[in-house]
Amino acid sequence: MKPMVPGFLLTSSWEENPTDGGTQLTFWWKTAQGAVRTVFPQPAICFIDQRFYDKAQSIAVTLGWPVRVEKVALQSFDFEPACACYMPHEYVYRWRDVLAEQDIICREVDIRPTDRYLMERFIYGAAELHGSLQSADEDGAECRYQSVTAARLRPARYCPSLKALSIDIETSFPKQGKPDQLFSIGFYAEDYQHVVMVGDTQQSIDGVELVDDEISLLQRFLDIIQDYDPDVMIGWNVVQFDFAFLRRKFLQHKIPFTLGRDSSVLSWRQSKMNKERVFMHIAGRVVLDGIDLLKNATYQFESFALDAVAEHFLGDRKLLHGDDRGGDIEHLFLHDKAALADYNLKDCELVWRIFLKADLYNFAIERSHMTGLTMDRMGGSVAAFENLYLPRLHRQGFVAPNIEEGYHAQKSPGGYVMDSRPGLFEHVLVLDFKSLYPSIIRTFKIDPMGLVEGVKVRTEKEEQDNLVPGFFDGVFHKSKNVLPDLIRQLGEWREQAKQQHNQALSQTIKVIMASCYGVLGSEGCRFYDTRLSSSITKRGHQIIQQSSDWIEQQGYDVIYGDTDSVFVWLKQSVSDQQADDIGKRLVTGLNQWWQTRLQQEFGIESYLEMEYETHYRRFFMPSIRGEETGSKKRYAGLVKNTQTAEPEMVFKGLEAVRTDWTPLARNFQKELYRRVFLNQPYRDWVKQQVQALLLGQLDDQLIYRKRLRRPLSAYQKNIPPHAQAAAKLEQWRKLQGLLPRFADRGGWIEYRIGQAGAQPLEITQAIDYSHYVEKQLMPVADAIFHFTGESFSEMAGQQMALF
Repeated sequence: MKPMVPGFLLTSSWEENPTDGGTQLTFWWKTAQGAVRTVFPQPAICFIDQRFYDKAQSIAVTLGWPVRVEKVALQSFDFEPACACYMPHEYVYRWRDVLAEQDIICREVDIRPTDRYLMERFIYGAAELHGSLQSADEDGAECRYQSVTAARLRPARYCPSLKALSIDIETSFPKQGKPDQLFSIGFYAEDYQHVVMVGDTQQSIDGVELVDDEISLLQRFLDIIQDYDPDVMIGWNVVQFDFAFLRRKFLQHKIPFTLGRDSSVLSWRQSKMNKERVFMHIAGRVVLDGIDLLKNATYQFESFALDAVAEHFLGDRKLLHGDDRGGDIEHLFLHDKAALADYNLKDCELVWRIFLKADLYNFAIERSHMTGLTMDRMGGSVAAFENLYLPRLHRQGFVAPNIEEGYHAQKSPGGYVMDSRPGLFEHVLVLDFKSLYPSIIRTFKIDPMGLVEGVKVRTEKEEQDNLVPGFFDGVFHKSKNVLPDLIRQLGEWREQAKQQHNQALSQTIKVIMASCYGVLGSEGCRFYDTRLSSSITKRGHQIIQQSSDWIEQQGYDVIYGDTDSVFVWLKQSVSDQQADDIGKRLVTGLNQWWQTRLQQEFGIESYLEMEYETHYRRFFMPSIRGEETGSKKRYAGLVKNTQTAEPEMVFKGLEAVRTDWTPLARNFQKELYRRVFLNQPYRDWVKQQVQALLLGQLDDQLIYRKRLRRPLSAYQKNIPPHAQAAAKLEQWRKLQGLLPRFADRGGWIEYRIGQAGAQPLEITQAIDYSHYVEKQLMPVADAIFHFTGESFSEMAGQQMALF
């Protein structure tokens, strides 16, 4: 019996085999024995309707192409029997185009052959490698990986011990007339800390390896990677900046960028949709970017800059903080190389510690286990969905449709947001549907295959009791479906992960389940059909509205509803315990009501689960500025901290949590509302804050930070303040001999409002304090004073008169 080795997937690729002209798939795995490579011959596959079998065969013979057409036990969503077309991958898109000229549709052309090979075997992230392990011969050189001959793969779950290395480069900032320079490269792991820097090799600096020039530095980079042999390289914006810069330097000096475990050259591809987005492939090694991983794990920060994220997770910061960091780095390179090495290594260390603190390795591993995507494929929600859905669809006898084949005539609405009742309230409960959209999918049998089966049954006017009505004339088959059972499985796996305290896996599954609606509502998905997406969102509208009606029949008022939540005003003075009892009683009754109603109306079991989430002792819902209508997605409330039992403020959508407002407004709102909610004195405090502002004591809080989402030249009419500040900064940079920052793309700009308008921080000027009083403090205060019967202008009084 051939030995079995469990392995975790690192990278995958495909290429044409020069010996036989076929396609071979290459997978690299991390095993307990080290890196292992497996190679499989596998043709590309696409599908056509069986009625074109003879025509397709004739075309293949006429062209002399190596295309094999076979009848298979599959059908299209139009219930047309299908044929599979097998060929080397280099022919597949040409084959599609040739058949399109004959009005023959090819389906599933765009599925990666490596994805198809694994998903059809239900292999997600890890596999049992069956076969014989042997070392690969690298022309007499020391071999750092093994191969499995006569390999077979079977599904498995395997959590590897990854060997990681944090990498960061330091460079000059581009200046007019001067080429950019690579100064140093830092490497950090628990057992390895090292900096290589261009410098005088006759000198000696502790912990720093000095090399003669850029060429030597690049070669040492390759040597260190091959010697340390990491599975994973991590960094901050590491692909878009560090590796992009390094690749450019390797090309400039005509040095092969041989980072692969098999000494192959790094593969680099630019996105067709976004030229600034690049993708790279290194055989047997993964590059993980901390920013992308945090975003995929649904972390949200005001800034994803390394300094800000390190402060959040670690309470630690970078070693340089000045506004002219590029100049500081260049100064250290010229005059204090030891300090630059410390700075370089510190950045590597911060990234390393953030990955551990935020559990990003486990998140990436579990995400790969669940979706089949390699760890470095960020985003990819459509690909993840297809990896899970397609093999199950094929086993039900269907070929997937192409993009644009679904129903698009009507636009699907977004989540339901109820008109709010503005005001200050005592005792408001938030009741929240647990995973509402996945629960709707499971309850109402919403599914791409279920839709075509349901429409067929309705058209043929038989088995009508097997149907569940949707929206936009959609209808779903109760038993012939795929997605509801997949949602069930995901839900069960998530509960198991919670019981095992596997937070990374639980979060991964949560993200996947939540993305199911988003995928079905995305025009970039082959299953996009507004009958599917609207049957989720419009059903969600109905559920929130009817749940609100039921709650009001119990004697309470629903003052707001948002997608999957309702805000219930109890209209009475209660203790925390009494509020909790009411909340639990409401969710129990409502869940039972839905169970009974859906069984009676549709003959289906309800998986809708309302949960009691929050008791706000005091709650504020503002009105839209200048109107009496209540706002949406904006409120503040006072809750009891579950850890300390102390009162705690919560802000949603208000200025206190919006990055386009100044720290002045945000801090002012947090403290003012806290005082109002706790019935603490605030009138004299408001006056003191205005006075401190006017005396220049709060200047460090007056900074706006906004992003230009287009190149500066695109702002021609009605130029906003942040674009005005950016234009002034560009003029200043030109005088300093620096290259423009916003010429080809947007970016972040920090500025203050002065007597001469918006000015970047680099340019000092007299501050317009009246702007900050009228545009930052007054709106925040008057929003809540409208309901206390007070006025900011009257309260500020004498201080307001100063300007």
